[in-house]
This record gives sequence, C-alpha cells and structure tokens, in this order.
Amino acid sequence: MKLYGIPNCSTVKKARAWLDEREIPYEFHDYKKQGVPLDTLRELCDLLGWEAIINRNGPTWRKFPEARRAQVRDCASALSLMEENASVIRRPILDRDGQYQVGFSEDNYAAFFGE
Repeated sequence: MKLYGIPNCSTVKKARAWLDEREIPYEFHDYKKQGVPLDTLRELCDLLGWEAIINRNGPTWRKFPEARRAQVRDCASALSLMEENASVIRRPILDRDGQYQVGFSEDNYAAFFGE
C-alpha cells in the first residue's frame, strides 16, 4: 500500500496518523522528494476524472494566473499542471492494490478498511 502526498500537509498528517494508530503498514511517497508518479495520476484521471485530482479549493490553485487555470481542460493539461507543481494535487492519495482514496476523512478510511 502506498500513500502519496507532501509531508507537511495537515491532511496528509491526519491520514498518516490514522494509519499509524491502527498499525496499518504503508509506504509514503513524498511528491517533493520523489516526484509525481504520472502513471498513477493518469490511472486516477481515467478512473475518477482529472477534476477529482486537482485541488481547485487550495491556495496553490488560486496562485496560478487565471490564464494558466483556464488551460486546464482535460487529463493531459491537468497532468501537465500537476507535474509543474505537485502542490496542486489533492492530498493524500492512498493506493491499496489499485483501489484508491483521494483526500482524507476518518469515515471514508474506516469504510475503505472495513472498520
């Protein structure tokens, strides 16, 4: 199982704490140090749509000029933006054998892990 994110993100910290409290093993993939896994993001675009992966409510999205935001219209343009700035990716992304959770909520994780 792999958890993708940025270590100083408060939502990622909550997800990691939730997993750690339950002693659920996972590998952490740090976007800042290890880069953005475009193959995984492409798969998520296919499964969920690019709109589910771009965090358009966060400060990173709002910092982009309107012209740059307007260029994001499909999976390819969203992937380009995510590669350009990993902070625009909704976090965390949990991959458990090809089943994904995007974002974190205790209820969703509990359901995902059958609690």
